[in-house]
Amino acid sequence: MAILGIDVGGTFTDAVLLVDGELRSAKLPTQPRQEESVVAAALAVGAARVERFVHGTTIATNTLLERKGARTASVTTAGFEHLLHLRRQDRANLYRLCADHPPPLVPLERCFGVRERMSPDGVVEELDLASLPEIDAEAISVCLLFSFRDPSHEIAVANELRRRMPAVHVVASHEVSPEFREYERASTTAVDAYLGPVLSGYLGSLVERCAEAGLTEPLVMRSSGGVASAAEAASHPAWVLISGPAAGAVGAARVAGAAGIENTIALDMGGTSTDVCLIAAGEVARAGERMVGGLPVRLPTVDLHTVGAGGGSLVWRDSGGALRVGPESAGATPGPACYGRGGTRPTVTDANLLLGRLPKRLAGGIELDRAAAEHALDGFDPAEVVEVVNAEMLRALRVISVERGHDPRDFALIAFGGAGPLHACALAEELEIETVLVPAAAGVLSALGLVASDERRDSVRSFVQPLTEVGDLPVEGDADLRYAGQSFELTVPLGGDVADAFHRAHEERYGYADRARAIELVAVRTADVRPGPELVLPPAEPLDVDGPTVLELEGATCWIPPGWVGVRDGTDSTLRLTRL
Repeated sequence: MAILGIDVGGTFTDAVLLVDGELRSAKLPTQPRQEESVVAAALAVGAARVERFVHGTTIATNTLLERKGARTASVTTAGFEHLLHLRRQDRANLYRLCADHPPPLVPLERCFGVRERMSPDGVVEELDLASLPEIDAEAISVCLLFSFRDPSHEIAVANELRRRMPAVHVVASHEVSPEFREYERASTTAVDAYLGPVLSGYLGSLVERCAEAGLTEPLVMRSSGGVASAAEAASHPAWVLISGPAAGAVGAARVAGAAGIENTIALDMGGTSTDVCLIAAGEVARAGERMVGGLPVRLPTVDLHTVGAGGGSLVWRDSGGALRVGPESAGATPGPACYGRGGTRPTVTDANLLLGRLPKRLAGGIELDRAAAEHALDGFDPAEVVEVVNAEMLRALRVISVERGHDPRDFALIAFGGAGPLHACALAEELEIETVLVPAAAGVLSALGLVASDERRDSVRSFVQPLTEVGDLPVEGDADLRYAGQSFELTVPLGGDVADAFHRAHEERYGYADRARAIELVAVRTADVRPGPELVLPPAEPLDVDGPTVLELEGATCWIPPGWVGVRDGTDSTLRLTRL
């Protein structure tokens, strides 16, 4: 079975083809039109006839962050037109008076109300479709009160809008995020509508280009770590917001499991950003909500934490003279100064080159120019640059481990991405982690995760009622629970004594449990999962190496500092780094 995975990042496009036990990979600079990068990467690995093709894309994320989506309108229950603007509170950060909220995706003049009213117990005011105004927009989000309990009014409004404006992308909240919390549901729906025309245009073009190149139609990685058809992804782009990074976490879990290690922390450092994720008992951590560009998106997602720290992150000094790294990146064009493509501003890659931690030639045929790096970094200490970017990644690693009740010393660190293995040992030392795993395919592990991904369909059912009043629950899945009167909930696995599991989770997170207090069930999350293909990687050559040394990998570079040793016994493809 020939399986193709292609991950398009901000700097490089990675491809992996697994066929007859052979692993072929390629890493190419990302082109302005991502569909061209996909086809070029497929040709680079010799993909002709493939049974399965999975794609990870940054189109949705970049469109949202750069605010280049569709001209969107919002329809809510009359009287709630300001929903997207009022948010949860006036301040973006409770203790920072200078921090502003990002502007809403929909300006107030395109927020409309329709006369209707639904309560938790049923209809309070009948829907008046005649009150629905004429709307001039490319996309429309519809979010009515309590539609997660009874979507009948919302269905009628969405159908009327589609009848009036068949060319407009209309999204109703019950279709994408049928959960309570009005602002989060409205925000998620607005994001989905805002991205619709852009992503559907890209995926339509991609499918056409793939057909012309003789490739099968690609599946698209979902943020939750499963895959969806191109048509499903185009209809609900919010499902694929962190498509590529999710694939990296899936690939890390598979590779670590094959190496016999179930508890790991994934570190994916690319050219533009770094993504970290906790993997416990072989399972990738997932969350029901995440912030993207300062906007809440309430959908199942791999529980990643992302920081603007990558190999291409720009080095600069702030107004106080302190050295800073990122979040702005040199990207693929022109790239770091040492790429010799016209870049003049200093980056992390330039610093690593001057420290002797990079070869003369990178993946994709990029010849590194040391003189250009020296000129760009004039006035900066390369070692200090690396210390600053490491500090940024350390903060991210602590967020998904220490701040969530996990001791990083109980985990291994699996490093991948083009730059992850360059910094992994230094980060492990700071966290007192004893073992670092570096896959042979570290530079293209996200693409490898696409190859191994499951087909996954997530669903959620809202309850918001006492746990004792709920009937039988599914055997598998997760439950969102809280003590009665609390504002936020914890997620625990279903099966067994759910109440006891919640008490234990609450004690682990907050230091106490009130077992006499009533528990409220907020929602139940389940997933229909069809396992992906079995991933059997060909073993790599045996290796025994002591630091300090630079080790060239497939699409990545590993720096082994003094005091570290690396061993690969030839039975698998993963290098184990340990401290002496």
